[in-house]
Amino acid sequence: MDLPLRPERRGPVDGRGPSRPLPADDRGLSTVEVVILAPVMILFILVLVAFGQLVSGRGALDGAARDAARAGSIQKDHVRAMAEARDAAEANLADVCSGPVNVVQTSPGFAPDTLFTVEVSCEVRGLAMLGLNIPTTLSASFSSPLDPYRRTA
Repeated sequence: MDLPLRPERRGPVDGRGPSRPLPADDRGLSTVEVVILAPVMILFILVLVAFGQLVSGRGALDGAARDAARAGSIQKDHVRAMAEARDAAEANLADVCSGPVNVVQTSPGFAPDTLFTVEVSCEVRGLAMLGLNIPTTLSASFSSPLDPYRRTA
Protein backbone atom coordinates (compact mmCIF):
# COMPACT_ATOMS: atom_id res chain seq x y z
CA MET A 1 0.00 0.00 0.00
CA ASP A 2 1.61 3.23 -1.18
CA LEU A 3 0.71 6.34 0.76
CA PRO A 4 1.13 9.68 -0.97
CA LEU A 5 3.92 11.87 0.37
CA ARG A 6 1.70 14.93 0.36
CA PRO A 7 -2.04 15.32 0.54
CA GLU A 8 -3.79 15.98 -2.69
CA ARG A 9 -5.08 19.47 -3.34
CA ARG A 10 -8.77 19.81 -4.11
CA GLY A 11 -10.65 22.54 -5.88
CA PRO A 12 -10.40 26.14 -4.63
CA VAL A 13 -13.88 26.53 -3.14
CA ASP A 14 -15.68 23.41 -2.11
CA GLY A 15 -12.96 20.80 -2.12
CA ARG A 16 -14.32 19.21 -5.29
CA GLY A 17 -12.91 19.39 -8.70
CA PRO A 18 -9.77 18.12 -10.28
CA SER A 19 -7.28 16.81 -7.82
CA ARG A 20 -3.59 16.95 -8.45
CA PRO A 21 -0.72 16.15 -6.11
CA LEU A 22 1.49 18.90 -4.72
CA PRO A 23 4.97 19.05 -6.21
CA ALA A 24 7.46 17.19 -4.06
CA ASP A 25 10.63 18.48 -5.67
CA ASP A 26 11.31 21.10 -2.97
CA ARG A 27 12.15 18.51 -0.33
CA GLY A 28 15.52 19.18 1.34
CA LEU A 29 15.52 22.81 0.33
CA SER A 30 15.68 24.06 3.92
CA THR A 31 18.74 21.88 4.51
CA VAL A 32 20.50 23.52 1.59
CA GLU A 33 19.51 26.95 2.88
CA VAL A 34 20.97 26.18 6.31
CA VAL A 35 24.19 24.82 4.80
CA ILE A 36 24.62 27.98 2.73
CA LEU A 37 23.46 30.55 5.27
CA ALA A 38 25.11 29.19 8.44
CA PRO A 39 28.70 30.04 7.41
CA VAL A 40 27.59 33.45 6.15
CA MET A 41 25.89 34.21 9.47
CA ILE A 42 28.92 33.00 11.46
CA LEU A 43 31.24 35.19 9.37
CA PHE A 44 28.92 38.17 9.90
CA ILE A 45 29.00 37.64 13.67
CA LEU A 46 32.81 37.38 13.64
CA VAL A 47 33.08 40.63 11.68
CA LEU A 48 30.84 42.33 14.25
CA VAL A 49 33.02 41.03 17.08
CA ALA A 50 36.20 42.18 15.30
CA PHE A 51 34.86 45.69 14.78
CA GLY A 52 33.65 45.68 18.38
CA GLN A 53 37.23 45.00 19.45
CA LEU A 54 38.39 47.96 17.38
CA VAL A 55 35.83 50.21 19.06
CA SER A 56 36.85 48.89 22.46
CA GLY A 57 40.50 49.50 21.59
CA ARG A 58 39.68 53.08 20.61
CA GLY A 59 37.99 53.67 23.96
CA ALA A 60 40.90 52.13 25.86
CA LEU A 61 43.36 54.25 23.90
CA ASP A 62 41.44 57.44 24.71
CA GLY A 63 41.48 56.52 28.40
CA ALA A 64 45.19 55.70 28.28
CA ALA A 65 45.98 59.06 26.67
CA ARG A 66 43.97 60.84 29.36
CA ASP A 67 45.72 58.95 32.16
CA ALA A 68 49.15 59.47 30.59
CA ALA A 69 48.64 63.22 30.26
CA ARG A 70 47.39 63.49 33.82
CA ALA A 71 50.24 61.37 35.22
CA GLY A 72 52.80 63.45 33.37
CA SER A 73 51.30 66.81 34.26
CA ILE A 74 51.72 66.36 38.01
CA GLN A 75 55.45 65.54 37.90
CA LYS A 76 58.26 67.92 38.82
CA ASP A 77 60.41 67.66 35.70
CA HIS A 78 60.10 66.73 32.05
CA VAL A 79 62.06 63.45 32.18
CA ARG A 80 60.02 62.13 35.09
CA ALA A 81 56.80 63.33 33.42
CA MET A 82 57.49 61.35 30.24
CA ALA A 83 58.44 58.24 32.23
CA GLU A 84 55.23 58.41 34.27
CA ALA A 85 53.13 59.09 31.18
CA ARG A 86 54.65 56.07 29.42
CA ASP A 87 54.10 53.85 32.49
CA ALA A 88 50.47 54.95 32.80
CA ALA A 89 49.75 54.30 29.12
CA GLU A 90 51.44 50.88 29.14
CA ALA A 91 49.53 49.84 32.25
CA ASN A 92 46.20 50.76 30.64
CA LEU A 93 46.91 49.14 27.28
CA ALA A 94 48.58 45.90 28.39
CA ASP A 95 45.78 43.64 27.10
CA VAL A 96 44.64 45.85 24.19
CA CYS A 97 47.73 46.44 22.06
CA SER A 98 49.62 43.75 20.19
CA GLY A 99 52.89 45.67 20.02
CA PRO A 100 54.72 48.42 21.85
CA VAL A 101 52.87 51.46 23.14
CA ASN A 102 54.26 54.76 21.83
CA VAL A 103 53.91 57.89 23.96
CA VAL A 104 55.03 61.20 22.44
CA GLN A 105 54.74 64.67 23.93
CA THR A 106 53.18 67.00 21.36
CA SER A 107 53.14 70.17 23.45
CA PRO A 108 56.16 72.47 23.54
CA GLY A 109 58.12 72.68 26.78
CA PHE A 110 57.24 71.93 30.38
CA ALA A 111 56.67 75.39 31.87
CA PRO A 112 54.05 76.03 34.58
CA ASP A 113 50.61 77.21 33.45
CA THR A 114 50.89 75.43 30.09
CA LEU A 115 49.38 72.23 28.77
CA PHE A 116 51.10 68.87 28.81
CA THR A 117 49.83 67.08 25.70
CA VAL A 118 50.68 63.50 24.84
CA GLU A 119 49.79 61.30 21.90
CA VAL A 120 49.50 57.58 22.57
CA SER A 121 49.51 55.06 19.72
CA CYS A 122 49.71 51.30 19.28
CA GLU A 123 48.61 48.45 17.05
CA VAL A 124 45.25 46.93 17.96
CA ARG A 125 44.55 43.31 17.12
CA GLY A 126 40.94 43.75 16.08
CA LEU A 127 40.79 41.95 12.73
CA ALA A 128 43.45 39.30 13.50
CA MET A 129 40.79 36.93 14.83
CA LEU A 130 39.36 36.74 11.30
CA GLY A 131 42.71 35.73 9.86
CA LEU A 132 43.19 39.20 8.41
CA ASN A 133 46.57 40.30 9.65
CA ILE A 134 45.99 43.93 8.76
CA PRO A 135 47.97 46.20 11.06
CA THR A 136 45.54 48.64 12.60
CA THR A 137 47.36 51.47 14.34
CA LEU A 138 45.19 53.68 16.50
CA SER A 139 46.25 56.85 18.24
CA ALA A 140 44.72 59.24 20.74
CA SER A 141 45.77 62.56 22.16
CA PHE A 142 44.93 64.32 25.40
CA SER A 143 46.03 67.51 27.18
CA SER A 144 46.27 68.21 30.87
CA PRO A 145 47.28 71.53 32.43
CA LEU A 146 50.54 71.67 34.33
CA ASP A 147 49.88 72.55 37.93
CA PRO A 148 51.17 76.07 38.63
CA TYR A 149 51.51 75.29 42.35
CA ARG A 150 53.49 72.07 42.07
CA ARG A 151 56.81 71.81 43.81
CA THR A 152 59.78 72.13 41.49
CA ALA A 153 62.51 71.61 44.09
